[in-house]
Parts: sequence; C-alpha cells; structure tokens
Amino acid sequence: MRRYLAGRLGQAVAVLWAAYTVSFLVLDLLPGDPVSAMAAGGLDQAAIEPAQIEALRREYGFDQPILVQYLNYLGRAVRGDFGNSVATGRPVTSTLADALPYTLQLTAAALVLAVVLGGAVALYATYTAHRWLRQLLMSLPSLGVSLPTFWIGLMLVQLLSFRLRLLPAFGNEGAASLILPAVTLAVPTGAMLAQLLAKSLLTTLDEPYVQTARAKGAGRTRVHLRHALRNAALPAFTMAGILVGNLMAGSVVVETVFSRNGVGRETVSAVTVQDIPVVQGVIVFGASTFVLANLAVDLIYPLLDPRIVVAAAQQRSTG
Repeated sequence: MRRYLAGRLGQAVAVLWAAYTVSFLVLDLLPGDPVSAMAAGGLDQAAIEPAQIEALRREYGFDQPILVQYLNYLGRAVRGDFGNSVATGRPVTSTLADALPYTLQLTAAALVLAVVLGGAVALYATYTAHRWLRQLLMSLPSLGVSLPTFWIGLMLVQLLSFRLRLLPAFGNEGAASLILPAVTLAVPTGAMLAQLLAKSLLTTLDEPYVQTARAKGAGRTRVHLRHALRNAALPAFTMAGILVGNLMAGSVVVETVFSRNGVGRETVSAVTVQDIPVVQGVIVFGASTFVLANLAVDLIYPLLDPRIVVAAAQQRSTG
C-alpha cells in the first residue's frame, strides 16, 4: 500500500511539473510580450516610454535568458509565489483567491446536477421494461456530449431569460443567477457520466452474481439498486478527476457567456493581454485541481475495491 501511495504521489508531482513547463514554453513562443501589449494601451493605460518598458521588462525578468526565467519562475511557483499581474500589479494569488469562490460555487452546483441528472438517466434507461423508452434515454447522453457548451448556454438564455423572463441572464447576484450557468455546465458532464454508468450497469446486470440474486427471488428494484449499482458505479467513480477537469475547463466558456466573475473570466482577460504570471497561475491551479481529484480517487478506490492493490503487487512481483 505504501508503494502504491508513493507511486501515485510521484505521478501527481510529475504532472504538475509538466503542466507548468509546457505552459511556460508555449507562452514564451507567443509573439510580442505583455509589457509591450500594456504599453500599446491594450488596458486603457497611458503610453509608456521606451525606458519605462525596459524597466518593466527587468522588473518582471523578461530581459533574462529563457532558462534563467524558467528557473526563477519555477522556484517561486514551488513556494506558491507566481509574482504580480502585469496588467494590474496585484499578486497572482490574490487575483485567483478573489475569483475562486465564484468558480467553486458554479462547479459544485454543476457537479451535483450532473451526478443527479446523469445517474437518473442511466438508472432509468437500464431499469425500464419499455424498449422505446430505453432507446430514447440511451440516446440522450450522446446528444448531450455532442452539443457545444456555449450553444447550450445561449439557447437557455434566449428561452428562459429573454423570452420567458424566468431567470436572470447575466451576473453573480443571488442563487437565481447560478441556475442557468450550472445547468449549462452540467449537461455535457452529466451526459458523460450517464454514458459510462449505463454501459457499466448493462454489463453488471449480466454478471453471474446478479443472476443468482434474481434466482433467489430478489426483485428488480433490489437487484438494480443494491446488487448492480454498487459495482457498476466504480468505473464512473474513477471519472471524478476527468469530470472535475471538464467542469474547470467549461467554466471558462460559461463564465464568459453569462458574464460571471470567476477564474474563467480571469483566464480570458489574462490571455487577451498576455498576462503571463496570471496565465501560469491559472494553469497550475487547474492542473492542481485535476491532480488532486485524481489522487483522491486513487487513494479511495483501493478501499472500495482492494483488488487494485493486489493486482499492482502481483505486477511488481512478476515484473
């Protein structure tokens, strides 16, 4: 078990390092630099003299060789210091800390909706005895996955906000303003969950132990919920890291469509003006969220299914 945990922790550290390194190299290859963009007035600031531009480049370390910049930024990032925003001058950590509660609120609401809706579709699609209804419900996840997130958001705004005037279209004010963004973000995520859970349930319902439970007189509902769902949910549980990553990525689009404050809008603004410290802070935050979610799944999964640890030990012994 200790080797299993150590291996997973090592993989998590390697993913974070790779995400930071790749983002640094990609941002360095972009044409121009954030100081020049700011000097050009992209942020409605007064023009900056050439001497001031050079001073800013020295202040942010852009005048140093690329390897020195990388090592300096990496050393500070390890300590949780991503520097100051080129656009606002505020510490990156403060900028993200101010935006994070809005994004966490949105992703948490979307995750709950995705689990409830996706689980309900998968359960009823595999439970119903009506063939036409099963086929209809099984086709919904494919449709949900194929629809672009921004299109879902725009359609919801057009119907429920502009035509029916039931819910606010934009902003962060009140619980009502959270409904449309959360539903928009939950649809593709819930569809992915429903696809995996439905297929897993269909496979599990054909297992011998399920047939044995039926032969002993267990009812359909008991077989479905007590015997099949417990094991069928394990593959869906392993998707937690991917689902969290999809929600974080989708928040960029959703927060832009609904004009909500959050990490997503900060990302769009930072990319627009090439605010490298903020962009790297966002990338590391996103990678950390993805890694921590997957790490939590890796640590909890052996408790739910001890065969994982046994199989890993057998592979090491035979290798």
